[in-house]
Amino acid sequence: MTGSTTGPHDPSPADPEALRARAQSALLAARERTALLTSCVEDNELTAQHSPLMSPLVWDLAHIGNQEEQWLLRAVGGRAALRPEIDSLYDAFEHPRATRPSLPLLAPDEARRYAADVRGRALDVLESTPFHGSLLTDAGFAFGMIAQHEQQHDETMLITHQLRAGAPALTAPDPDPAPVFTGPPEVLVPGGPFMMGTSAEPWALDNERPAHRRFVPPYFIDTTPVTNAAYQRFIDAGGYEEPRWWHERGWEAVRRNKLTAPLFWRREAGQWLRRRFGALEPVPGDEPVLHVSWYEADAYARWAGRRLPTEAEWEKAARHHPGEDRSLRYPWGDADPTPERANLGQRHLRPAPAGSYPLGESPLGVRQLIGDVWEWTASDFLPYPGFVAFPYREYSEVFFGGDYKVLRGGAFSVDAVACRGTFRNWDHPVRRQIFSGFRTARDVTAAETSEGVL
Repeated sequence: MTGSTTGPHDPSPADPEALRARAQSALLAARERTALLTSCVEDNELTAQHSPLMSPLVWDLAHIGNQEEQWLLRAVGGRAALRPEIDSLYDAFEHPRATRPSLPLLAPDEARRYAADVRGRALDVLESTPFHGSLLTDAGFAFGMIAQHEQQHDETMLITHQLRAGAPALTAPDPDPAPVFTGPPEVLVPGGPFMMGTSAEPWALDNERPAHRRFVPPYFIDTTPVTNAAYQRFIDAGGYEEPRWWHERGWEAVRRNKLTAPLFWRREAGQWLRRRFGALEPVPGDEPVLHVSWYEADAYARWAGRRLPTEAEWEKAARHHPGEDRSLRYPWGDADPTPERANLGQRHLRPAPAGSYPLGESPLGVRQLIGDVWEWTASDFLPYPGFVAFPYREYSEVFFGGDYKVLRGGAFSVDAVACRGTFRNWDHPVRRQIFSGFRTARDVTAAETSEGVL
């Protein structure tokens, strides 16, 4: 059963001037991060392609400006095109990432000037645009969409920095030390209906909509993401050598690519090391495992006698408040993320130890559902009942039904503007360069049911 909606973007009753200020702040924060990610290396590093999986950094820089021009200046502001001749160069669907270095891209200085020119004009449009009257302008949706778009490309640029072979270019303080987590390893989530998705979040994207009721049987879910130490036990037990744990295509990838551990790991002198933004360090056992594919997460879960949670199970654990019988915006409630609640926004360049952020736990006691690592789920990327594509089919609709698995929760690389309890990410199950981890789940057994654990 779907919740009632008036369209893909329901107007918000929030104060429009407060939303305008929020939009300006989000746009400025995204641009500050973009500048950091593109000013920390020489121009030759911006124009190089560091992996066929990723664009040259300079492509992302100009693409950010081009999307902002198309949506904020042209679509919202009704202004004439500044650089219509470059639209096709920065069309992500027209040019796969592997071929983008061969395009006549804007040089770094020209890309910076173009993006800055667009930004100045976009802020003028923001000042004069009424936040009502169309789906694009209601509650400032288009401005929120563009801020999220830039932050999403900032995350892809951060991935490119992790893939770079050169010297470290980025620094950030580590998360605060956390006491060893001594809570229960898993949490029971009671069965029953809950409200999944949203019809009210002002800047939610089309695939998060509409809110609809889902029924989920009772299940157990890990209290924290799976750690490096736990994953090492899977490796030590021969997990990469035993086909029975693996999806058929996953096992093919293991053999074809000779996989023995997560991406960026290597073993030297009896110790596991990892490369993190150009620096080599021992793998910290207490951190959530990072840079694993869906196939690796699924294989670990099978080996552990468990499974990956479905997307609905993940969201119920993250948003459902059984005492109030409602869905929250975030695990901790309806307030926006803060540094005390979640590891977001590239504030750190690594996940925090498992069990961190007690102020961010869900009403049932599940921790780190927002931030730290993207979490693979068992679910394919599909539309919700009542889905309507908005503002363009290529954001979500063209990916439905393809070879994509859903990830939830964001990571340390994700800004809060692009991370909600309803936010959905997706990628091919073979991908490992993304900041992905996972937690596991299991069904309630017949014995537990008879013993009254529910």
